[in-house]
Amino acid sequence: MGKYLRISPPKRGSKITVAKNGQLQVPDDPIVPFIQGEGIAPEVWGPVKEVLDLAVERCYANAKRLEWLEVFAGDSAVELYGPSERMPEDTLRAIQEYKVCIKGPLETPVGAEEDIDGALRQRLDLFAYVQPIRYLDGLPAALKAPHGFEVLLFRENTEDLFTSVEWKKGSPEAKQLIGLINGELGKKADYNVRPDSSLAIKPISATATKRLIRLALEYAVKHRRRSVTFVHEGTIMRHTEGFFRDWGYEIARKEFGEYTVSEEAIAEEHDGEAPRGKVIVRDRLASEMFDRLLTAPDEHDLIATTNLNGAFLQRMALAATGTRGLAPNAYLGAKAAIFEATHGLLPEVEAGEENPTSVLLAGVMLFDHLGWKDSAELVTNALIKTVADGNHTPDVALSLGDVQTVRTDEFCETIIENFEEVRKSRVRQAMKRTPSSISASI
Repeated sequence: MGKYLRISPPKRGSKITVAKNGQLQVPDDPIVPFIQGEGIAPEVWGPVKEVLDLAVERCYANAKRLEWLEVFAGDSAVELYGPSERMPEDTLRAIQEYKVCIKGPLETPVGAEEDIDGALRQRLDLFAYVQPIRYLDGLPAALKAPHGFEVLLFRENTEDLFTSVEWKKGSPEAKQLIGLINGELGKKADYNVRPDSSLAIKPISATATKRLIRLALEYAVKHRRRSVTFVHEGTIMRHTEGFFRDWGYEIARKEFGEYTVSEEAIAEEHDGEAPRGKVIVRDRLASEMFDRLLTAPDEHDLIATTNLNGAFLQRMALAATGTRGLAPNAYLGAKAAIFEATHGLLPEVEAGEENPTSVLLAGVMLFDHLGWKDSAELVTNALIKTVADGNHTPDVALSLGDVQTVRTDEFCETIIENFEEVRKSRVRQAMKRTPSSISASI
């Protein structure tokens, strides 16, 4: 990649690489770029990195470690590179070179020509938006019974109406397109567009759909998820969202047939009982999924869906579980992955009082991506215990009423203190397992 203008890679550490078959090759000392972002102070990053580093140390002793590399975007990039460099080439090249990045939220100024996050996703071809949504015990939620709500959403991130391919009413382009539609095309479709319409194009391609579905199914098989549900409105939009569904089943059948079973096959060939070890593949209408996620969230495990449906579903689920501003998300592509904290959605508080949960869980997603499962589980379970025990920072406490609060560093110190208890609990649970339950989990 060559030299950088303003960043200095660590002297220790190794690069993550991608093999010819697309598999990630992770060294024991990966270099991990991070972008502080807006709305997340250094007082958050320091304690969070200590939690993540200690989680690796507790799980792998001296066999593994993270090497951090700060890169810049947004306000921090302007200070270092100049006013026209909110997304410097240094940062893009570093993420390309090291394959991963953790970032805080970035704000695009009003009137700016280019969305910063959009530029990142487009330049790095990050086609999948991945959103884990999980209720944390101890937080207020809109759902009456949020306990056990845990859904992972894979959303196609490059197509659908979010491409913004549209023309306003009365423009020459709109008139031309309306004329085309109302001509020969309209006769075949038996539909005319009103002359005073604005128009938008909704592209759903086989290329984008199949790579999203493939990624979701790969994850489901690797992580032994129970089911993958294709969410669409294909009964109305048959040739866009309907094809999203059909292409999903095609990929499941042709590339993952050994590991998956369709809901239809369960009913017709397996007497209604899913074969052990198989990932159930099914589809649901988006309108139905809104209802089922609220009334029976435990029915669904991993969701793969189109861009617009996914945007609506994730916002609803985050609001329902009370985790808006606490959940992380990831942007994944074939050659890079960015794990993003969403802390900026929480109320603004003094530096050092921000809730670090979203940044910590972005780290958990990084561990999961690296294949460091033990570290991912240790941080997750220690965080769950910390929140359930009533440890809340002031920004979260605003929605809880009169509760005692802790600072960011105190919150992270409590997580570290809970590491040992969490590990002891896992050992006790493992010892209680019967031989049959152990074999069933392998």
